[in-house]
Amino acid sequence: MSGPTGVGLGWRPEIAGFVAELPGLRFVEVVAESLAPAGPLPSGLTELRERGVTVIPHGVRLSLGGAEPVDPTRVEHLAAVAELLNAPLVSEHIAFVRAGGLEAGHLLPLPRSRAAVDAVCANVARARERLPVPIALEPIAALFDWPDDELDEAAFLTEILERSDALLLLDIANVYANARNRGADPLDLLDRLPLDRVAYVHVAGGAEHGGFYHDTHTDPVPRPVLELVGELCARRRPPALLLERDGGYPPAPALRAELDALAAASGFPVVT
Repeated sequence: MSGPTGVGLGWRPEIAGFVAELPGLRFVEVVAESLAPAGPLPSGLTELRERGVTVIPHGVRLSLGGAEPVDPTRVEHLAAVAELLNAPLVSEHIAFVRAGGLEAGHLLPLPRSRAAVDAVCANVARARERLPVPIALEPIAALFDWPDDELDEAAFLTEILERSDALLLLDIANVYANARNRGADPLDLLDRLPLDRVAYVHVAGGAEHGGFYHDTHTDPVPRPVLELVGELCARRRPPALLLERDGGYPPAPALRAELDALAAASGFPVVT
């Protein structure tokens, strides 16, 4: 079972009709928690699978970075969705969403500490015992850093990936957002990450508010993010890139133009 290839798009019910009409589409991503593990699948996803389109379930609630052991019920849900979709892999975030029984409702950043590395790796190991396919881990965009960081971002991520033997879901928009908000060079991170572990790449839009760049997923992909896609591909082109849109959906021609721009920046065939 091969992984995702080419240019893909995040599947959402609001744009299901648009996605269905993309002739060259090879893969999509769906929020795992939006699906019932016993089925049935939404008709749009069923039709895509019948066309041979790969569907990747993307989890948002495992809380792999939490100090508490990952919830087995949530892992079983992700595993069941992966089997329902016949997915080649699943993905989740290097983040936490709950602590002490409280749900944050957001992906929260971890302190880049040795203890956090241990916590993530332990939870990934627990999840992998139940998952039928490999897992790709996505570093998140963060508006702040914890004061007790012991590692920089590249060292933190590399140690997690190597110790957990997980794949990397690299969000190039997050790389841009974090570098811009920290006053850092995004190319430094690209040069130091294990790019051979990349399963696929997220690309999304954002906007500046209150002096910070926010990874909104509701704005157009800015030119600097597309330029980073080119820089990434010059170093090692990933197997696949996916455009994320979670709201503020533009007219179909504008969304096609974004997909075409992503194909042009990466050198992959257009899907429109």
